[in-house]
Amino acid sequence: MSGHEAARLAQARAWLRQDPDPETRDELAGIITRASSGDEAAMADLDDRFGSRLAFGTAGLRGELAAGSNRMNRVLVAQAAAGFAAYLTEKAGPDAPPAVVIGYDGRKNSRKFATDSAEIFAGAGLRAILLPRLLPTPVLAFAVRHLGADAGVMVTASHNPPNDNGYKVYLGGADQGSQIVSPADAEIAAHIERVAERGDAGGVPRSSAYETAGEDVVDAYVAATAAVAPAPVGTAGLRWVYTAMHGVGWETFARILGEAGYPAPWTVGEQRDPDPTFRTVSFPNPEEPGAMDLAFAKARMLGAELVIANDPDADRLAVGIPDPAAEGGWRRLTGNEVGLLLGWRAARAATADGPAAPGTSLACSLVSSPALAAVAERYGLDFHETLTGFKWISRAPGIAFGYEEALGYLVNPETVRDKDGISAAIALLGLAAEARGRDATIADLLDELAAEIGFHASGQVSIRVEDIAVIGRIMAALRQDPPVAFGETAVVGAEDLLTTGGDAPAGDVLRYRLADGSRVIVRPSGTEPKLKVYIDARAESAEDARAAVAGLDAAIRELLGRLR
Repeated sequence: MSGHEAARLAQARAWLRQDPDPETRDELAGIITRASSGDEAAMADLDDRFGSRLAFGTAGLRGELAAGSNRMNRVLVAQAAAGFAAYLTEKAGPDAPPAVVIGYDGRKNSRKFATDSAEIFAGAGLRAILLPRLLPTPVLAFAVRHLGADAGVMVTASHNPPNDNGYKVYLGGADQGSQIVSPADAEIAAHIERVAERGDAGGVPRSSAYETAGEDVVDAYVAATAAVAPAPVGTAGLRWVYTAMHGVGWETFARILGEAGYPAPWTVGEQRDPDPTFRTVSFPNPEEPGAMDLAFAKARMLGAELVIANDPDADRLAVGIPDPAAEGGWRRLTGNEVGLLLGWRAARAATADGPAAPGTSLACSLVSSPALAAVAERYGLDFHETLTGFKWISRAPGIAFGYEEALGYLVNPETVRDKDGISAAIALLGLAAEARGRDATIADLLDELAAEIGFHASGQVSIRVEDIAVIGRIMAALRQDPPVAFGETAVVGAEDLLTTGGDAPAGDVLRYRLADGSRVIVRPSGTEPKLKVYIDARAESAEDARAAVAGLDAAIRELLGRLR
């Protein structure tokens, strides 16, 4: 046995000694036994599990459930909770111990990770408040502000594959319940690393003296969200379908619908209740092909006017509408289409009684449609473009509405400083009902918006890879030999946001401006092994804008095919 193999086995055995979970202990013990007897596959498995550790960043932690430092498990969560507790204690003033709210969704081990965290926070002398049951991520984000807490933790992997879980962190106070940003991420990660180096997660102090929040927290979220868009005249006959995508959205959303006065939807029964196996979908993400097929089938069968979907932790919203030109007669609106409709709604609300208050703004990520800037200009509002992620969007000055094209929308910034698929759904239902009252549809609203701000179209090329290094090689090749054209359309301006100075946001993003006014942006996904390319065009007609996007799509796929 080589020195490397002996060291790896010692590392795995040390991890095994501190693991409180019988399932991952048994899993790891079997791998150690096989590796000790010379099984090369088992040793390679240990290398994968222990060769690195899941990095704690601004998105917290997210990964596959299994034993090892490069997986999500109770040891890693104990280290994260103890490190976060040390960070909060270090930052706390002398008046009272920091308060932390903990929420969890319906994924495997979510409740276990949340309870471990509550016990470790309490054991560190913090005031730990566990939400009363599995709930949507937006309820946790709301609770941080509602309870005046210093921080929040949500145990969720959002729309990731079924065997993943994660750990999202929020800060209260001046951060107003937003997700963490730099330098907090590095400071928390340093504390976590110090805990990990001790190699004694089982010895981290715990206490059962944590609180369980009352239903009044959920009641307050329900009331605040129902008030986003009370049902207008014309709502009563609305026929629509809802799917929770096997997640936690339905129970809370159903209460809000009743309080706001909307008719109950037909639900996709197979996907309505929490199910950690996500048995009807390959990926529990409404963006993925096929994920909304059951909802569309039900809508066709029942003659619905609208489909609304949440992702599993209900922080994202997807919308489907009838479309005779689409396969099966239904299509999912893009994130940009929904974002522009909701931004238009927010702009009109902000100026309903005259000019908006100075500084009132709309905001979106830099990869979302530039058409939101046109909406802001049309209504005399400020506009802010941020890096991707609601940790940035939620911090835009004067924000009245923010979105990112990946189906995330912030419509209620006074109560939730994060994307919220439930409040966004209520806002969207309000738009649909108002249009219905004058015999119009969501498709008609899109046409009315285009008449105001011009014809925009967006597209996306997304490449999923097995080896994450492929993405790095493509980005490096584009930097070394920048494209001078995409197809027949010349590049007239290029920016590398890793090196761009001034007020431009910094990130691993390449942005190209084209001769016809189109825009192409290339960036790695922050949460999945994907490279994403975003295409935006504006033209004199909807058809011309779509044609421009289609041409660029073909050229980009050809280019990436050469670079892979």
